[in-house]
Amino acid sequence: MLTQTLRLGTRGSNLALHQAEEVASRLTGTHRNLSVNISVIRTTGDKVLDVALSRIGDKGLFTREIEQALLRGEIDLAVHSLKDLPSELPPGLVLAAVLPRANPADVLLSRSGKHLHELPAGAVIGSSSLRRIAQLKAYRPDLKVVDIRGNVETRIRKMEEQGLDAIVLACAGLSRLGLEAAITQVLPPDIMLPAVGQGAIAVEIRENDNHTRELLQAIKSEETEAEVIAERAFLRELEGGCQVPIACLGRVNGSQLLLQGLVASLDGKQVIRGQKTVGRAGAKIAGIELAAQLKERGAREILENIHLAGEK
Repeated sequence: MLTQTLRLGTRGSNLALHQAEEVASRLTGTHRNLSVNISVIRTTGDKVLDVALSRIGDKGLFTREIEQALLRGEIDLAVHSLKDLPSELPPGLVLAAVLPRANPADVLLSRSGKHLHELPAGAVIGSSSLRRIAQLKAYRPDLKVVDIRGNVETRIRKMEEQGLDAIVLACAGLSRLGLEAAITQVLPPDIMLPAVGQGAIAVEIRENDNHTRELLQAIKSEETEAEVIAERAFLRELEGGCQVPIACLGRVNGSQLLLQGLVASLDGKQVIRGQKTVGRAGAKIAGIELAAQLKERGAREILENIHLAGEK
């Protein structure tokens, strides 16, 4: 039998390449006579490193160029960190598979080895995420948060070079890179609810590519899929992007799905939280209904104020 080759597109960071290689390994380990060639594609988010994410746009910063290559037929599948993938995909593309999820939590890396509540008054923490910044300020209003961008290794280096007290990163990225020893504290969801899709690897394909879709069925996780369907429905209803502090986490336990979500003001002084438990089959509806619940409790006004501030 002839060997078939799939062309996979990804960003070029160590973490992105690790995730692409995981998808390739799972595919070739499941399907005999299949090979995968990995192509590195630079995205807007990779090219502009000296400006805060919230100031250079919202949707598709780390995915647009890869998706364009997919639509042009230059690659057969695109691999992303799901948290980078906008809730609305370009026409002609679909999310065909998500792999089993790594730990979705955020973690604190502290130079002193102190936990978040132990850091001194006025401690300086590095983060470019408005979601993380708002929750940090809600928990510890005295903290000073400074913008810090770059891949995982770069941000760890900047923490040392700039003398920051701590930084906040995704647990999954550190684990995939073998850097778990750098973690000081895993932040619980009541302090730091993660980004939509955090910890999940997504595979995107052309909508009409039924052959590649069929190949991916063998490596997808139905549990993770239910979790992220709920989370992405929540995000879509709130029309969230990089410049809005929105967080959501779905966790499957047997036949049940617990969905937690929040919307916060930029200064962390207003935080609207809620949760919903449903059967796994109701994942999308759960996201829609939880978003509606938070809107009714004040999230709508928070989001309107943020959008108005951004237009000035």
